[in-house]
Amino acid sequence: MNLPNLITFSRLLGIPFLLYGLYIPTPQAQWICLTIFLIAALTDWLDGYLARKLNQITDLGKFLDPLVDKLLVLAPLLVLVELGKIPAWGVFVILARELAIAGWRVNQTTITGANIWGKLKTVSQIIAIALLIAPLSPAWQLPSLIAFWVSVILTIASGIIYILPPKSGMITE
Repeated sequence: MNLPNLITFSRLLGIPFLLYGLYIPTPQAQWICLTIFLIAALTDWLDGYLARKLNQITDLGKFLDPLVDKLLVLAPLLVLVELGKIPAWGVFVILARELAIAGWRVNQTTITGANIWGKLKTVSQIIAIALLIAPLSPAWQLPSLIAFWVSVILTIASGIIYILPPKSGMITE
């Protein structure tokens, strides 16, 4: 296992701490959770950067990276549903898209990396989760929910774009 794949795998280590901390209703715990989440999200960029820079892009990395991304996103979203911060059906839409794309990928002969829409989806999800985790004033409740719904819309759009065959002249990355 190369360095980028080890970094990808290391993101999993933060998830239990993140989930535990989300149940502690103090600003300090929320700031710690936000820090854990953002560090884990940053390693998503780092492993991709290193894989390209060190010429260590592997099929394992192309498979493992999106899987770990899904776990990093879905785990806190499920806790946020349980805490009553977001509706379950929005998270269900995200989960359904992720399972559908994962199932679709299984039948592909080659594993492709994320296109620009998949990257936008991931960034929007990270922003939404960060806003929902952060101990912000009540004035941030509506912007946080808007960010969540934007991420749901981008999740749907990126899923549709991912499975559609590319048209000639269309830029996807």
